[in-house]
Amino acid sequence: MNKYFFTIFLMVGTVLIVNSCAQSEVENAFPALDFSQPVDLQDPGDNTNRLFVVEKAGIISVFQNSDDAKTKGTFLDIRERVNSGGSEEGLLGLAFHPHFQNSQYFYVDYTAANPRRTVISRFVVSSANPDSADPNSETVILEVSQPFSNHNGGQIAFGSDGYLYIALGDGGSGGDPDGNGQNRATLLGSILRIDVNTTSGGRNYAIPPDNPFAANTNGYREEIFAYGLRNPWRFSFDPVTKKLWAGDVGQNLYEEIDIIEKGRNYGWNIMEGFHCYNSAACDTAGLTLPVWEYGHNSSGGIAVTGGFVYRGTQLPELYGKYIYADYGSGRIWSLSYSSNDTVNTELLKTSLNISSFGTDRFNELYMCAFDGKIYRFKLAANGLKGKLQNKPAAYSLKQNYPNPFNPVTNIPFFLRTGTRVEIAVFNVKGSLIKMLTDKFWPAGEHILSWNGRNEYGIIQPSGIYFCRMQVGGITNENRRMLLLK
Repeated sequence: MNKYFFTIFLMVGTVLIVNSCAQSEVENAFPALDFSQPVDLQDPGDNTNRLFVVEKAGIISVFQNSDDAKTKGTFLDIRERVNSGGSEEGLLGLAFHPHFQNSQYFYVDYTAANPRRTVISRFVVSSANPDSADPNSETVILEVSQPFSNHNGGQIAFGSDGYLYIALGDGGSGGDPDGNGQNRATLLGSILRIDVNTTSGGRNYAIPPDNPFAANTNGYREEIFAYGLRNPWRFSFDPVTKKLWAGDVGQNLYEEIDIIEKGRNYGWNIMEGFHCYNSAACDTAGLTLPVWEYGHNSSGGIAVTGGFVYRGTQLPELYGKYIYADYGSGRIWSLSYSSNDTVNTELLKTSLNISSFGTDRFNELYMCAFDGKIYRFKLAANGLKGKLQNKPAAYSLKQNYPNPFNPVTNIPFFLRTGTRVEIAVFNVKGSLIKMLTDKFWPAGEHILSWNGRNEYGIIQPSGIYFCRMQVGGITNENRRMLLLK
């Protein structure tokens, strides 16, 4: 066992856990609004500046994304169809079609009774009212039998490929008694990927031809994209890298964060996190390990809530980091991951039961909590309140040269010890212009350069820009630069 774990940590690389000494804060994003057990928040992608909150009992509410929003409407009410009796049952997921603005299609994931099952359905917005869906427009896309009331997954989302991804837990009880996690003949314990724009084989969907088990002759379910999951509670796509991140709830000891890739086996119930769940039968060949785990004893946690890689502009110190939480302890972390090192930073400990994260059309981040409120990180004048700290003396970002410059400037920095470094360029509004580096660097003097172009290669206008350096998730220094043409 010791040799096995040593091998794992070599594979992971440098692992750093950071406990922030200054606590950041959260605030009620919409003080006038209350929800009943919110479990999901979605933006429709139609530039209407609306947000939709899913309530466990079977209601979807809609409201304007404004701090002073006073009212919310009922977008969909299907409480009579939803079985929300169990603590993990209910209306659990919402996804708007990539072409929602034209199609007016959206999809939901809910649990139903008699027989107990997961239902994936499509609905259509009412032609008379864009803030109301037609409850009679339901088309059932897929149903999956559920042997127990827990471990239903529930997240659904469209990838950049246009396919619908669906999270399903192992069917419930404890320890996966039916062995669903490792059984590719069942849809349980998997992330599914289906084409809802086409029908095939008598189904209201089709199998994407590049699914890992498409057209197999082994009896494997062709809908499976990845498997070996216990209860993937919330997954999301990074809009920049397109990577699929998931939080998989553990059994008794460990919670894990996974990057989901096509055809991979994530180990349940052979593994729980990096550890053998059943040491008497622990064949780890062919398994994909998580990118991070945390233990129940070390964090007081009981159930991970998967989040998002932050790609907004209001919190530049969190840009590119995966933000997630624990439902039981109320802790919120940021995770920076690469093949060279992993840095997990505790941002704060709340008293909230955080059930889900969501983003608006600007990729700003929100948290759903079971006290009925929607939260966000609280901002100070210089960024995330309480998060910015004084720079360690061991790291230094020096002034760029030439300055002013056109078309290229050099940006030197110094590291007393090798570490992961993130250096990026922002405009005066705080919007990210160009990520110059986000990787492990050895100790010593280093020089980067910037050619005045953004991430898409577009030349930027003359003006003031800021270069920011982060080490260990902490903003260390900002340097003012002047681009002249």
